[in-house]
Amino acid sequence: MDSAIRLSLKGKGKTSPNPMVGALVVKNKRIIGRGYHEKAGGPHAEVVALDEAGARARGATLYVTLEPCAHFGRTPPCVDRIVASGIKHVVVGMIDPNPKNNGRGVALLRQRGIKVETGLFQERISGINEAFIKYITRRMPLVTVKVAQSLDGKIATRTGDSKWITSDRSRAYAHRIRQFYDAVMVGVNTVLRDDPRLDAWFSSRHPAKVIIDSQVSTPQNANIFSGRGQVIIATLSSPDGQATQNRQLLVDKAKILEVKEKGGQIDLRDLLKKLAQRFEITSVLIEGGGTLIGSLFDEGLVDKVLFFISPKIIGGKDAIGSVMGKGVSGVNRAIKVKGLSIRRFGEDILLEGRIS
Repeated sequence: MDSAIRLSLKGKGKTSPNPMVGALVVKNKRIIGRGYHEKAGGPHAEVVALDEAGARARGATLYVTLEPCAHFGRTPPCVDRIVASGIKHVVVGMIDPNPKNNGRGVALLRQRGIKVETGLFQERISGINEAFIKYITRRMPLVTVKVAQSLDGKIATRTGDSKWITSDRSRAYAHRIRQFYDAVMVGVNTVLRDDPRLDAWFSSRHPAKVIIDSQVSTPQNANIFSGRGQVIIATLSSPDGQATQNRQLLVDKAKILEVKEKGGQIDLRDLLKKLAQRFEITSVLIEGGGTLIGSLFDEGLVDKVLFFISPKIIGGKDAIGSVMGKGVSGVNRAIKVKGLSIRRFGEDILLEGRIS
C-alpha cells in the first residue's frame, strides 16, 4: 500500500477534479501490475495495473489507495473490470467519499465473492486527496493562502513597492506550487499594483486565474491576459454603468462570473461555490492582496497557509500588511494554525500549516 500511495503521487496536479489513485497487482509476493490515475477521463489506476498484469491477475491481490468505483462517470465502473480479471483479494486504502460510490464498490466486490479489506493508511491517503474530498463532499474548493512577507508582516512598503521581498529560491518554489492548484486568485488591487502574469513557470499545466473585481476595473492590457491559463473575473451581479462598459471590453479576454453581493463586496463563499460547480475547480491558491486574504480569514474560508518570511523589516503604519480584513476582537479568538512545518529557502523560511 505504501508503494501504491507513492505511485498515486505521480498524478499530482494532473487528475482534477478526480482524486490521485495508485494500484498494484501482487501475486506470489511479486508485483505483476502497476498503475496510477494520470488525468481525468483517462483509465483509472486499477485498470492500468490490471492491463499490465494481464491474464496473470487471476487469483492475485489488488492493492488500491481508493475504493474502486461502482458507477459510470467519465469511465466505466472499475468493479466490473476487477471481477472479470479474476482478482481474489482487494486491499483498499480508503473508502471513496463520493456519494455516488461511498461503499458501493466494496459491497459489490464482496457480493461477487472477492475478499476485501479496507482502511489501510486512510489518514495519509485522505491528506493527499484533501482537495478532492472537500470538492466532492461539500462542493467547495480547498483554499490555500500563500504569502510572501517581511519579518514584521508586510507585503509592500507604504509606497506600494513589493519587488522583491523574498528570495529567488522562494519565488521559484512558489511558482512550482501553482501547478498543483486548479486556480490562482488575487484581488484587483494586486493586478493594478503588481501587474502579474500568474503563470506556472515550471509546468505545461497552467491554473485558471481568478480576479476579484467588483467594478470590472482590470485593464485590458494587463499582463494577466498575456500569460497562459483561463482568466475569470469575479464581479457583482448588478454593476454600475462604468463597470458594465468595462465588462463589454473584456468579454473576449476573460470569463465574467457574476457573484452575489455581501456588505457591498463580492460574496466570497458564493464565489468559491460557483468556481467548483461551474468550472470544476477543486483547489485555489490565494496570492493576495492583504484585503482579500483578510476577508477570507474573516469568513472562515481558509483551509491551509503558506507563509514565506524574509528576514527584513519594512515598518511603517501605512505599509501593507499580509492579512487585513476585520480581524478578531480578542487574542483568545485568534485563528490557530495546526500541524505547522518549517522549511528553509536560503535566508527565507516557509511556514506551512492547516486552519481546519
